[in-house]
Amino acid sequence: MRRTTIGSLVTTAALLFPLGAGVPGQASAATAAAAQSLRLQYMTTSTEALTDQVEPLFKIINDGTAPVALSQVKIRYYFKGETGHRFACSWARIRCSTVTGRFVPLAKPVRGADRYLEVGFTSGRLAPGTDTGDLELRFHRPDWRTFDQSDDHSFGAGRTSYADWDRATVHVGGRLVWGAQPSGTGPAPTPTPPPATSTPKPPATSTPKPSATPAPGGSGGQGTLFDDFAYTGPSDARLAQHGWRVRSGGGGPGVSGAGWSPSAITFPSVNGDRVLQLSASTDGTGAGTVQSELSTTRRKFFEGTYAARVKFSDAPVSGPDGEHVVQTFFTITPLERSMDPDYGELDFEYLPNGGWGESGPTMFTTSWETYQAEPWKAANTHTAERASFAGWHDLVLQVSGGRARYYVDGRLVADHGGDHYPETPMSIMFNQWFIELRSGSAPRDYHQQVDWVYHSRNEVVPPADVRRRVESFRSASTAFVDTVSG
Repeated sequence: MRRTTIGSLVTTAALLFPLGAGVPGQASAATAAAAQSLRLQYMTTSTEALTDQVEPLFKIINDGTAPVALSQVKIRYYFKGETGHRFACSWARIRCSTVTGRFVPLAKPVRGADRYLEVGFTSGRLAPGTDTGDLELRFHRPDWRTFDQSDDHSFGAGRTSYADWDRATVHVGGRLVWGAQPSGTGPAPTPTPPPATSTPKPPATSTPKPSATPAPGGSGGQGTLFDDFAYTGPSDARLAQHGWRVRSGGGGPGVSGAGWSPSAITFPSVNGDRVLQLSASTDGTGAGTVQSELSTTRRKFFEGTYAARVKFSDAPVSGPDGEHVVQTFFTITPLERSMDPDYGELDFEYLPNGGWGESGPTMFTTSWETYQAEPWKAANTHTAERASFAGWHDLVLQVSGGRARYYVDGRLVADHGGDHYPETPMSIMFNQWFIELRSGSAPRDYHQQVDWVYHSRNEVVPPADVRRRVESFRSASTAFVDTVSG
């Protein structure tokens, strides 16, 4: 679990509206006329000739006088590939869930290109005088072999900030409206490959992934974990017996010099029931900062349903407010090396005071493929909900069939897949930490609480059924059960 940034999180003046019932499936005359005024801007965050992933960032601008249906718009990025590729949207102002990508081979390879990445959109329309905002995209080979992108038609090594770019093209309704195709490209063949976003990465081992399917009325797929957190304190021997580790020492994430203290983990009584409480406190210095983390000792959790009832806090229990604190529930596979392909992470992260480019309370749900720390490079996708989540919430994560679906209080808030789907067993974790510190020396202390945690292996459990199963455990006075093998 770590963070420096999630994409660039740039705010824009873009206005994107959902398609109304009156927008036809094909471009209208007004839309076609407006399309002539579309303009494409480009930059890249991968400027070296040799790279393990290509990172084009785009922005489409509507200089016309009528809205344009984005479902009719395609961007084409031309390059030389020679083999299969994986596409991902790292961040988009219009939400990555509306962005698609596929790779199409040219009928006849030409200088600088033998295929193109075609970026499309499932919904939305672009109003006159506005833009889409950032489209932070990337693609790589399945084995992460190095690209030489120096002679790719659409690559611009010096483009580190947005500017008009005619070496990538924009098409509306199949008609070229912006940019220059590589010389001799000609019409592309009808593509046969499926969309790149629909194909999850193969598992890291040869063992096929099990298929998780609902089992109405069942109490678990192939094993169940339930913990009511009925412990007396961080030194309670039952924590280790039940497979939990209370973190101590230093290290990330968080501010330099901060420590992780077992004393920051407590189990107070709330309405007659004990809950897990994670504290994060600081006096404004790294040495005076204490963070907290509780995690499972074994990485044995993979596909299935994860859930927890968590209380987030917008303000400290003491001291001045305003810290960029992170309150979490997540699963993770450790990073063994930079860009480790076996790494995985699925996060609920609440930032009550903003951070990572956000100025107010924000809930991030983030799915990770991999990353490297120095220099920072992140391969993830996320969804952000900019609202207060103070109070108790049921968080449910369903991991099955190549998709990771995140629910808050029974509401689907994110649906991620493709390269960001986990490939290896994970641990379950809760932690609370500071991104950075504000000035001032007055002590301040933030609390996050967890009522219970639940996991059903290889089973998709609807959020309402999760709650019923938890209540069943409690009715039977069952404080802990773990039948998950591994």
